[in-house]
Amino acid sequence: MQRTNFSELAACSIARTLDVIGEPWSPLILRDVWAGFSRFEQLQADLGISRKVLTERLNHLVDAGVLDRRPYDKRPRYEYVLTEKGTELVDMLMAMTRWGDKWLAGEAGPPVLYRHHACGEISRVELTCAHCGEPMHAGDVDLLPGPGAAR
Repeated sequence: MQRTNFSELAACSIARTLDVIGEPWSPLILRDVWAGFSRFEQLQADLGISRKVLTERLNHLVDAGVLDRRPYDKRPRYEYVLTEKGTELVDMLMAMTRWGDKWLAGEAGPPVLYRHHACGEISRVELTCAHCGEPMHAGDVDLLPGPGAAR
């Protein structure tokens, strides 16, 4: 099945991001690599994904510059590691996790907790303004055309 190339739909950073991780397996693969599952067999076992789909998704994420493929055996066999670009995508996944924890976790509560290295405390992800440090939510901003906006 042909995937829609969202990056060509408009001058939109959300569409461009969806072109990289817009199908359901990619964010889960990134989550697993971040959590320490770096080898194909580990990813396949944890996700229960077919070898074909996992191979396609890993190739796409490597081609997009989100993951690096590194040999760990002479056969060759590879492990997958997040690039800087991939690590920043995980930041976005952490924000998605906060939403899921708030609205979908139910009485059991969140399945994962985050301990912040700097202070050692269990915390949650918060969006803050890069200039003043205040909380930043959808109702707190105006959308203005940027330099890459469509004319």
